[in-house]
Amino acid sequence: MPKNSKVTQREHSSEHVTESVADLLAHQEPVDYKRSVLNVTGETWDKQKEGDEDLDAENRPAWNSKLQYILAQIGYSVGLGNVWRFPYLCQKNGGGAYLVPYLVLLIIIGLPLFFLELAVGQRIRRGSIGVWNYICPRLGGIGYASCLVCFFVGLYYNVIIGWSIFYFFKSFQYPLPWSECPIVKNGSVAVVETECERSSATTYFWYREALDISNSISESGGLNWKMTVCLLVAWSLVGLAMIKGIQSSGKVMYFSSLFPYLVLVCFLVRGLLLRGAVDGIMHMFTPKLDKMLDPQVWREAATQVFFALGLGFGGVIAFSSYNKQDNNCHFDATLVSFINFFTSVLATLVVFAVLGFKANIMNEKCVVENAEKILGYLNTNVLSHDLIPPHVNFSHLTAKDYNEMYRVIMTVKEGHFKELGLDACLLEDELNKSVQGTGLAFIAFTEAMTHFPASPFWSVMFFLMLINLGLGSMIGTMSGITTPIIDTFKVRKEVFTVGCCIFAFVVGLIFVQRSGNYFVTMFDDYSATLPLTVVVILENIAVAWIYGTKKFMQELTEMLGFRPYQFYYYTWKYVSPICMAVLMTASIIQLGVSPPGYSAWIKEEAAEKFLFYPTWAMAILISLIILASLPLPLVFILRQFHLVSDGSNALSVTYKKGRMMKDISNLEDNDETRFILSKVPSETPSPMPTHRSYLGPGSNSPMEMSSAPNGRYGSGYLLASTPESEL
Repeated sequence: MPKNSKVTQREHSSEHVTESVADLLAHQEPVDYKRSVLNVTGETWDKQKEGDEDLDAENRPAWNSKLQYILAQIGYSVGLGNVWRFPYLCQKNGGGAYLVPYLVLLIIIGLPLFFLELAVGQRIRRGSIGVWNYICPRLGGIGYASCLVCFFVGLYYNVIIGWSIFYFFKSFQYPLPWSECPIVKNGSVAVVETECERSSATTYFWYREALDISNSISESGGLNWKMTVCLLVAWSLVGLAMIKGIQSSGKVMYFSSLFPYLVLVCFLVRGLLLRGAVDGIMHMFTPKLDKMLDPQVWREAATQVFFALGLGFGGVIAFSSYNKQDNNCHFDATLVSFINFFTSVLATLVVFAVLGFKANIMNEKCVVENAEKILGYLNTNVLSHDLIPPHVNFSHLTAKDYNEMYRVIMTVKEGHFKELGLDACLLEDELNKSVQGTGLAFIAFTEAMTHFPASPFWSVMFFLMLINLGLGSMIGTMSGITTPIIDTFKVRKEVFTVGCCIFAFVVGLIFVQRSGNYFVTMFDDYSATLPLTVVVILENIAVAWIYGTKKFMQELTEMLGFRPYQFYYYTWKYVSPICMAVLMTASIIQLGVSPPGYSAWIKEEAAEKFLFYPTWAMAILISLIILASLPLPLVFILRQFHLVSDGSNALSVTYKKGRMMKDISNLEDNDETRFILSKVPSETPSPMPTHRSYLGPGSNSPMEMSSAPNGRYGSGYLLASTPESEL
């Protein structure tokens, strides 16, 4: 502090010195506004309440290390969707061509919005409820909507972890239980189970042994006790990881975040050594460029970017709120975003290598079955031996020889060819069979692993990887619920966490009925997509247009110590809101064009059949969307019409321990100055620091950082304990 300042003079003189607001703002002298002339709110000083606020700020948990925090964010953002959703979209939407729109949208939508959530969480140091109450009280419903969506997603997401736990324990036997169809006794005769024979061993095991699924969502069928126990184990694991906060969950992340990469690398090496793996990899990287012009491809890429990073759930904000304020969250956002992308590509390589191997196995099986049909036709003189090329050897029939024989028969028997019932057995057809979600993990992948040497080992590794991926995402999802609730309502962390897990387990019993898989599909398709899109649009608008992009960029400069790129100014203010609005519109249109339905497994037919939701299920579906979105208009109306206090009529400028806390919800800069000094703005010193930081495009006066006691921030704002508005 300068030796000639009035504050320093006071320390060495008994004379009365009258400080100006400019002096106080410039030097951050720790004077409590409630006991000084700066108390402009008329609030009475509550010593105990102030002490509680200080204690809350000082005692807020923090990450043990930067590595632990990065692993937590990676564990949260890298989830099951990277393993089974991204490869499916890549296969469906043009192979390598799909990577182009995905990468473009990751840069112009994903990265800026991920950076935005990291920044507001780190700046305000609260969960999603506190953050949006502070930035714009009338949009405080964003935080509550995020909590509800996290709850809905957590309900069914943990069921998937339960399924993985079931398969994990079933993997400790040889041969694997889904490698062969079961034999049942019909009197004295042993026959293959009909449902299994008409489908496949892995399909039968999934639908009958694991899920024991009913024929439709209307047939409850009672609880599946095996899956009920697995769900209880899953919620117990999540509860144990969450019970002691980020100190315990952070340590869990060292294993749960890194282990999946070890498994994926092992699977990739093993997969590349499999026969036919190259066919799968080539199929992946063969771009179908016409797909890049399809708007549907861009819509699905945007949706995948949106959910891959966990935007809008509140988990990103919750994790970043435990950071120190000098943490470089811009670096974190870039690192995590691109690790997420490369993880998706790595998982896709693994999936396509394994599916290439499976496609070759299935193609060979097809050739053998159809060759037997042709031999039968030759022996019954339905086909002439002259149609068979002389070099064809039925004992060692290759796919190439079969295709040649198939074309000859099709040409000669053109009029009666369909009656023969022969299949083309093309490898390309097998590779084009799109498989996603549970179909990929629990049917396609499990079938491929039955052909691996030491198949139980690879099965154990695969499902342990799924459990770890799921737990990493669940910890982030649960943090999106617990952190804002604990911050806002000051409940005991252990009690609330345990209560939340027990309540979620009880509600989640609807997913472990025999019809539970259909409810998982309903929640996955409709409980989060539309509400989360609205939430993220409002987050973007709250920061860029209500709080102000220029003001936010200035505070980021003071917090980070460098000026963020102008790229973020434009994306936050214009590009991201427009892109998200287009995505929301496309999602609504898609919902209207495609009537909601689900794929049901019909036991008698041993096949899937698309069914529309009944009326009562449609009511649940619509209720999910409305309930998740309800806090947004409800909180806005309550605060707009002053039915509850939002704190926007109060100006608080508090000096504590060399840090400044500021709450000015609805006051413009000029109004703020006038409110403090009751003078016209031009005649008063600005309450902002004398230096100016980056205010947007065209600004050429970057902030000069000071070496004041606040570290790198100088006299910049540091929100030690931001007061939250009451709801």
